[in-house]
Amino acid sequence: MPPRSVREGLVAAPGLALPAGARSRTLTSADGVLLRSAFWKPDGAARGTVCLFHGRVEFIEKYGEVIGDLLARGFAVATLDFRGQGGSQRLLSNPLKGHVRDFAEYRADAEALMRQVVLTDCPSPYFALGHSMSAPVILSLAARQPQWFERLVLVGPMIGLPLARAGFIARGLATGLGGVGFAGAFIPSGTNRVMPLGAFEGNPVTSDPARYAVAAAVITEAPELAIASPTIGWVHAAFRAMTATASPGAPESLRTPTLIMTAGDDRIVDAVASERFARRVRGGGHLLLRGARHEIMMERDEIRDLFWAAFDAFVPGRRELA
Repeated sequence: MPPRSVREGLVAAPGLALPAGARSRTLTSADGVLLRSAFWKPDGAARGTVCLFHGRVEFIEKYGEVIGDLLARGFAVATLDFRGQGGSQRLLSNPLKGHVRDFAEYRADAEALMRQVVLTDCPSPYFALGHSMSAPVILSLAARQPQWFERLVLVGPMIGLPLARAGFIARGLATGLGGVGFAGAFIPSGTNRVMPLGAFEGNPVTSDPARYAVAAAVITEAPELAIASPTIGWVHAAFRAMTATASPGAPESLRTPTLIMTAGDDRIVDAVASERFARRVRGGGHLLLRGARHEIMMERDEIRDLFWAAFDAFVPGRRELA
C-alpha cells in the first residue's frame, strides 16, 4: 500500500484552474520509491505529448493553468511529483525537509514517468518542458535516452546559482557535513517554513499576485503536499548536478534541440550561467524575458504571452489520431 504521503487523485483549491479529465497513477521508481503522477489527453487529435517536470517544492496542481494551456494547443500532458515533494514518497522522517542524495534519483523518477505512462499511454512525439531544478534531470535523461524527446524547453533552469544564494553554504561545507552524517540536516538557517505560504510582497518567484496565491491555496487544502528548506545533502547533490551539466563537452554533446528561457529578474538561479550554457549547445537557443522573476510560467500575462509565443515557434508537434 502507498504510504499516506502518496495521494491518489488531485487536490481542488480556490483559484486553481486544474483541467478535468486527469488520469492519476502511482508509479514505482526503479529503486522502489512511490511517485504521484497524472496525465491528460486533449480533445480530438493530439500533436504529441509534453512531459512536464517541476522545480523544487512544486507539485502537479501548481501547474494547472500551464496544463490547460498545453491541452488547448492540442498536446497531451504527462507530469509527476518528484520524490520527496508533493504527493510522492518522502525520504526522511521529517516530511518537510527537501532531500535527495543524488540527482540521479530524480532522473529515475523521470524515467518511471516515461516508461510507465508516456511510452505506454501517450501519443508521440514527445517533448520535455522543465522548470528550474528539473533542468539537470532532463539534460541527463536526454543524454542517456536521446530517442525519447524531440525538443527540450528549459525555463529558469538551475544550471548555476547566483553568488548571493551560493554563498549561504559553500560546496566544500556541504560535502564535509554530508560526509560526517549531516546530509539529512537542514542547511544552516533552514527551517520548516513553507515558502509558498510567505507574503507576496518581496517574493522572488513571480510578480503576479493571483498566480502566486495558487500554490498557497493548494497547500492550505492539502498541507502534506508542502516542503520547506533543503537539506545539506540536497545542496551537495545540486552542486554535483550543476557541475556535471556544464562540464566540458556536456552541452556540446547534446543532440536534442533545446530552447532555454531565462528570467531577467531571477534571484533563485544564475540566468547568465544558463545563457552561457545555451551558447554551447549546438542545437540550442536562448531567450531572456526581461522583467520576469524565476517562475516564468506563473508570471503576469504579458510575460507568459512571450513565453508561449517562443514555445509555439519552437515546439511543432504533429497531429495524430489519439
